[in-house]
Amino acid sequence: MMTAALITVTLLGIGGLGYSAIIGFMVNAPNDIGQHATFAIFFTLITLLAHSMTMFYLIGKGKAIREAIEDSGLSNDLYKTMAAARAPVFGVGSLAMGLTMLAAILGGGVDTDVLPVGVHSVASIAMLGANIFALRVQVTALMVATEVVNKVNRQLMSSDDVAH
Repeated sequence: MMTAALITVTLLGIGGLGYSAIIGFMVNAPNDIGQHATFAIFFTLITLLAHSMTMFYLIGKGKAIREAIEDSGLSNDLYKTMAAARAPVFGVGSLAMGLTMLAAILGGGVDTDVLPVGVHSVASIAMLGANIFALRVQVTALMVATEVVNKVNRQLMSSDDVAH
């Protein structure tokens, strides 16, 4: 359930940023710039929140798996699988978050005529690519986490059945 929510919010954020980018590339009037900025600010916040929530979820899920394994004496291999799957999320997610913030900051520079539009455009394209890649990495880690939780639960249930 939480996995689906995290993926949905991340998709919503990236989709909104993509829509904002389209509006930005098609600007013809001052109203278009205002609409672009409004969408961009809103979906920047959504995207940053989604990446942060995903990272914290994976931290918590990893801790819960580790504790369940330690408490029940199960093999540590499942935790290692989880740790390996979630490790790239933090680097790639942080890069996507950093580029998202950079594109937003540079957009402010364009709005105040301090920077040329091209600088913001290049940062925006890089940001969208990084966010799409981060989504791919996050989905993989979330699927592995779900699979590991299911395996741990099955092993815990079978060890309970043996004990009784």
